[in-house]
Amino acid sequence: MKTPEEWLAESNPAERTKGSLKLFLGYAPGVGKTFSMLSEAIRRHSRGQDVVIGIVETHGRKGIAELASQMETIPRRMMDYKGTLFAEMDLDAILERKPLVVLVDELAHTNIPGCKNRKRYEDVLEILENKIDVISTVNIQHIESIAPTVRAITGVPVRETVPDWVLQVSDETVMVDLTPEALQNRMRRGDVYGTEKIEQALKNFFRRGNLIALRELALRQVAEQVDRSLESYMEEKDIQESWGVRERIAVCISANPKAQYLVARAARMARRMDAELFAVHVDLEGEADEDDEKALQSNLQFAENLGAKPVRLKGESIAAATAQFVREKHITQVIFGRSPTEGWKKLLYMNGINRFLSEAPAVDVHIVTQEAE
Repeated sequence: MKTPEEWLAESNPAERTKGSLKLFLGYAPGVGKTFSMLSEAIRRHSRGQDVVIGIVETHGRKGIAELASQMETIPRRMMDYKGTLFAEMDLDAILERKPLVVLVDELAHTNIPGCKNRKRYEDVLEILENKIDVISTVNIQHIESIAPTVRAITGVPVRETVPDWVLQVSDETVMVDLTPEALQNRMRRGDVYGTEKIEQALKNFFRRGNLIALRELALRQVAEQVDRSLESYMEEKDIQESWGVRERIAVCISANPKAQYLVARAARMARRMDAELFAVHVDLEGEADEDDEKALQSNLQFAENLGAKPVRLKGESIAAATAQFVREKHITQVIFGRSPTEGWKKLLYMNGINRFLSEAPAVDVHIVTQEAE
């Protein structure tokens, strides 16, 4: 099995030597992930594609069972564990059948001991290695880095998770969306759980506030993946100008304690625009003073506390290094600080700004005046 780094390296379509992975992402059970997966499979099958079901969990839902009955299903493998039989997905049978596309529901599922792989997502990775396309489903609470947040919101522990990097392997992620009110109505009609569980679910995990928060987490996850896809595309096509699809702000800081005022201004701006924020310092050649280094570390830590990503660059000139960073990260706005100095210091400052403007791609520049020493 490949390492996460190897899987991510191969996720570039130009270099891909594996099957493609499409994920239907939901923010809660019942939003329609499995229904959407099956609907797509039926459409592909009608176009002549060889599509089979590896595993689909109906959870007693008639609509899901009816859709699944229209597709060829690989029989499950019966596994004995401590005297009880469990029906698991038969990975070997799928690989032997070698369809063009296989449906694998509930990506975060943990397999019964005795199966080839511990987790279902590991089965999926093996299927992809055999050049078979996979369509799968996952809920936002099962993403490893998000699970603790979901527990804090809902009070419900998440026992099964998928590493974040697995979602980055996905060639396409589709969020299956539904308003919290519509999902609650589905619950009341008995379309999600049996009638004996409805009231308890609505008072706990499916409370409206919980659903709103989970929906926002899912929307942000998809937005991050779209953002990564756009950045990869721009790098692949060598697009150096900044496309203002999402605001990215860089605030340039020094060891001066007054830089924290600059960072605070930038953080407020970033919050208002829901922008990504970078706190950038350029190390020029020569050894740094020990006191300056401590002050700089304090400023960088302050920036990180306010949600910025601290970045230290090396270069012969602040203007050139910053311009290169702006180009590589597709920054849309840059913030510089300026002390109300006069004479040759002011001239040097203006020369630096002019050099930055001449070397950087099109970007908005903010000059924030700081108080005099």
